[in-house]
Amino acid sequence: MRIRIDATVLKDTRWQQILVRFCIGGLITAATGIIAKRFGPAVGGLFLAFPAIFPASATLIEQHELEEKNEAGVQRIRQARQAVAVDAAGAAIGSIGLLFFALFVTEFIGKFSSWLVMLGATALWAVISVLLWLLRKKA
Repeated sequence: MRIRIDATVLKDTRWQQILVRFCIGGLITAATGIIAKRFGPAVGGLFLAFPAIFPASATLIEQHELEEKNEAGVQRIRQARQAVAVDAAGAAIGSIGLLFFALFVTEFIGKFSSWLVMLGATALWAVISVLLWLLRKKA
């Protein structure tokens, strides 16, 4: 699968899908805040790395793929699960990128401007994530 941006999928997105993503993401974020309040920011920070929207997006991707296949007169649960697996791989790779983001911020936050550190950490996250995706594809 190639990395690309496809804005045409926005027209296929239903408002219910956006609402589900918003609600589940909000619940996960709220739970992280509760954990941080109860156990401290260090423990809460561990949960912030959880991709809040992934559970909702995984179920919606599977549902969309199944609906698309049913409309074509074909039932392909395996293909729907493969689409979710690709999304899960992307989330995992993005999380590894987030680890490098966090390490970069931890190392440089007191030494340079906060904006510069955030910009550098974001660039590092993007580069690491894309490189890992491309390496995954070759493996």
